[in-house]
Amino acid sequence: MLALKIIPAIDIMNGEVVRLLRGDPKDRTIYYSDPIHVAKQWEGQGAHMLHVVDLDATLSLGNNTGIIREMADSVSIPIQVAGGRRTQKSVHDTLQYADRVVIGTLALDTGALRELINRYDDRLVVSLDHNKGRIASHGWQHITDNMLMPTMLSLVELGINQFLVTNIERDGTLSGPDLETLSEVCRISNVIASGGISGIDDILHVMELSPYGVILGKALYEGLVTIPEALAC
Repeated sequence: MLALKIIPAIDIMNGEVVRLLRGDPKDRTIYYSDPIHVAKQWEGQGAHMLHVVDLDATLSLGNNTGIIREMADSVSIPIQVAGGRRTQKSVHDTLQYADRVVIGTLALDTGALRELINRYDDRLVVSLDHNKGRIASHGWQHITDNMLMPTMLSLVELGINQFLVTNIERDGTLSGPDLETLSEVCRISNVIASGGISGIDDILHVMELSPYGVILGKALYEGLVTIPEALAC
């Protein structure tokens, strides 16, 4: 079995590193003013990859592209970029400096997705953000009628083999991961588990499900877990 990828999240809003509670921009905590310093810090501690979220792009409030480009140039580990990549052009532009791009809303457009798969294949990660099993889109602002499992199965049939699965109700809450859902999706494809991690015990429980990786967010920023501790699991 391949080692679990330890992937710190760097969520950027107004040029600062923040964490939101359940994706609510009104409920945010600012942790750092220098995202590039944070990226180097997590790389230095042994992170396998960085998950960089442009929250301003997600919420159609602008973007942090300049900072993220500089970040990509400043570290040697892979970065995957998420947030607001809702057109084929934005995906193409992002992959000029990032190793992988995470798409959510755009993945619901089957025609566009087929074209992206043909062109970029394993550099695509589809984010399946859900609330009680229903897929959310447009920065979690819209809950669709698409259900998690059927949506994932249809995407696998199209050729997607990397997923980021987040239970919105758990995100930023430190309430523990949604192990029941993660156990189902990890049987289907390569999954990065996201949402609710509160410490080492949660990481160990997630590891038992054999995901591709795990996102460390609030627990990391609050000092409840460190990257070296996660690597030692």
